[in-house]
Amino acid sequence: MQPIITKRINRNLLSNAIKFTPNLGEVHVLSEQIKDESSPKEFISITVVDHGIGMDNTTLENLFTIDNKSIALGTNNETGTGLGLVLCKEFIEKHGGSIQVQSAKNKGSKFTVSLPV
Repeated sequence: MQPIITKRINRNLLSNAIKFTPNLGEVHVLSEQIKDESSPKEFISITVVDHGIGMDNTTLENLFTIDNKSIALGTNNETGTGLGLVLCKEFIEKHGGSIQVQSAKNKGSKFTVSLPV
């Protein structure tokens, strides 16, 4: 994967985490290299965790789709297009990676991206 695309993915995930976390809240970024035991492949795993507003199940179900896009305002009323995560997922999967998300309303979100090295 081209470094510019990796930077855009990281920037989008981090920007969203900051946008949806209250002032003085915490955002954590973790990364590790992982070896797939069933093959010779190695992956880099990048996880962004925030303790922000989180998402309900309906939002999670539609998070990576262009249809039914409901755009939430950030904690300081920041706006966005709602397309950043859709594009991130497309870039990630096109390059043999994956993205997972866990979230709970009013508790925060955790995004994990795995990309082949």
